Formats: sequence, structure tokens, C-alpha cells
Amino acid sequence: MTVGVLDDDAGFYVENDGEPIPEAKREQIFETGYTTNKQGTGFGLAIVNRIVDAHSWEIQATDGSAGGARFEITGVELTAQI
Repeated sequence: MTVGVLDDDAGFYVENDGEPIPEAKREQIFETGYTTNKQGTGFGLAIVNRIVDAHSWEIQATDGSAGGARFEITGVELTAQI
């Protein structure tokens, strides 16, 4: 797991080196109830999306630099250097 500031200081990212998220599923993964795990609830990324919305930020799923998933959160006012 890696967390960092986006190059343009417009926000931050969280990425892993696990399985990537197929491009066709990248919007669907934020819906309540969406899961690929038979025992999953589908609440995890839906909760993240609600937090992002509550702060008037935006989130986008993309490919991580090591082949996993990357989530870029933008619209964040950074007040301190990480």
C-alpha cells in the first residue's frame, strides 16, 4: 500500500500492488452492494465514495504503478506537506 501526493498537488492517491480493477468496472465499484467476494458486503468503496462526496472531493479508480489498483482523490486542499 502506497499513499502520496499527486504530482500537481491537487490531491492524493492510495494504491496497491494487488489485482487491478478492470476499466469497465471502475464506476461500478463505488456502488453500494458491489463486491467480487462471495462473503463481501459491498460497503467498503461505497463508504469511501460517501466520504469523498461529503468533502466535495472527487475520486477516480485507475491502474497503480505496480500493476494494482490506484485511487486518486482530487479537489483536496492540502494544508501541510506529507
